[in-house]
Amino acid sequence: MGLQELRTGYDMKVALIAPPFPLDEAPSPPLGLCYVAAAFREAGAEVILLDYIVEKYAPEKMRRSLEEFQPDAVGTTAVTMNFKGAAEILSDVKTFFPDLVTIIGGPHVTFDSADTLRQYPAIDVVALGEAESTIKEFTPQILNRKAWHSIQGISFLDGETLINNERREFIKDLDSIAQPVRDILSVSRYLALGFPVSIITSRGCPYRCIFCQGTRMVGHKIRYREAEQIADEIENILALGFRRINIADDFFTSSKKRVRLLCEEIKRRNIKFEWAAFARVNSVSHELLEMMMEVGCDTISFGLESGNEEMLERVEKHMKLDQARKAAKICKEVGMNVFSSFIVGLPGETKETLQETRDFAEELGTEFGYHFLAPLPGTPIRDEIEKFDLTIQSTDWDEYDANRAIVSTSKLNQQQMEEFVAEYEVGCQDHWNKTETNYRNGTANEMEILKFESRQRLEFIFEVLSEDVIELAAQNLPTTDGQSVTEGLTSTLAVAAKKANVVIDNKVICQTVNHLVEQGYVIPDVEEGRHSWQWTQFPAAIRQQ
Repeated sequence: MGLQELRTGYDMKVALIAPPFPLDEAPSPPLGLCYVAAAFREAGAEVILLDYIVEKYAPEKMRRSLEEFQPDAVGTTAVTMNFKGAAEILSDVKTFFPDLVTIIGGPHVTFDSADTLRQYPAIDVVALGEAESTIKEFTPQILNRKAWHSIQGISFLDGETLINNERREFIKDLDSIAQPVRDILSVSRYLALGFPVSIITSRGCPYRCIFCQGTRMVGHKIRYREAEQIADEIENILALGFRRINIADDFFTSSKKRVRLLCEEIKRRNIKFEWAAFARVNSVSHELLEMMMEVGCDTISFGLESGNEEMLERVEKHMKLDQARKAAKICKEVGMNVFSSFIVGLPGETKETLQETRDFAEELGTEFGYHFLAPLPGTPIRDEIEKFDLTIQSTDWDEYDANRAIVSTSKLNQQQMEEFVAEYEVGCQDHWNKTETNYRNGTANEMEILKFESRQRLEFIFEVLSEDVIELAAQNLPTTDGQSVTEGLTSTLAVAAKKANVVIDNKVICQTVNHLVEQGYVIPDVEEGRHSWQWTQFPAAIRQQ
């Protein structure tokens, strides 16, 4: 009897991989993989996470980790912009370990499973849509390929034949899903990076914006989690040392009653933290925002998309500009920070509609930014493109990061769209240049100092993390009389940053290194005359509990 016949029970080992993600996309701990890990654990599998968001990816490094863990399967998830990187990592896995089962999930592959499997033969299985129930059924059958034919929610190739099993129904009771596990995360690295942790309190959105992939992924009917369970998760996150949370629901304020229950539960438990959420402009009021602010919410984000109402109707946003004006006014009156986002390159876009969007954004007086339209797999704007004044100019998934123009309309080409956003970015850069000049001249105010040093600190930490600077440069350092080991680490990281052409003030480097050491994010291993540094999984305060 072979290995596949012997190991079809719940004694599986699964290695999850978080593929790299760029700094300008504000990477936070991978929520989807934390849910996936919880589902595998609940199904009886042992799980580890190889997190290349906060570590440098290298094939040999990955191979060593897998050799040590000896998994039965390797899984990952990806959005469109980092799909190719994720798929290539799984190809590396197969190169080293041809018999391992490789699995990928997420919105991109859910709606492009056939191309994914045919273009990347190293991928064995695509998990479709919400994967928690699928994982529960699939885990004991990971090595039993014959059983895959009967498992809902997966796609795979049987020889040359594509097997596309039916997607599962959406999970009705979100409280039946195991809470995401975060003890597999490199918590110290994420705390050092400083981005908020994401949670969801609901799944689904009743609106049908034609550029949105999420509604097909999680459905139009909103399913809510109970306030008590959400508060439990928040307390667990804060216990790890995080202090800021991003509620990543597509439409957090869809139910005022539900928001009220959550706020009351947070207040009852006296949970202290800062948080942000997404809302629609027709769903906010003085009462609602004041209630949210009382328990720590300081920022609301609105997806406004365009300053032209005809355009908004065309993409089925179903929003009026006066609703946005009213919402912005309410937010200002209660003191809530607001960020408004707009999309460049919607169907029928012209120079005139872009000018209307710019005028409207400036009129609102909120912080705002632009993203380029990315016609993602599974969206009506891509699947039914013949209906729209829109031409897709790139099929390179790496370019689908919303930071470059990849479509054109009959009245606007890619260059014109990028010139529009570049003009806005010039203003942002001018403002930043002024801040930097004031900082270096010693004339910066308190807010300018904070902004400049925070940005430098972030760039420095991301370089240290993404290039494995601690692991490579801060090893076997001499322990010099009259110099502390922390000073040795500071000088080592300063040299590494200079070599990487990352221009960081020495003051910021010193402050950052001292913080890493004081919080116990990095610790030294001191021997006679030499010492080496390493990242900890959890900061000192958590390890001592």
